[in-house]
Amino acid sequence: MNPRYKPVMAFAWLWVGLPFGYGLFELVRKVTQLFTG
Repeated sequence: MNPRYKPVMAFAWLWVGLPFGYGLFELVRKVTQLFTG
């Protein structure tokens, strides 16, 4: 891979990964609330 594209790839991974991670965190939080009351 061209080293010139590394910052673009890092930005793309963050662009997708951060909202996904946040959604996963919220899902786990809500599921634990559901089962613990």
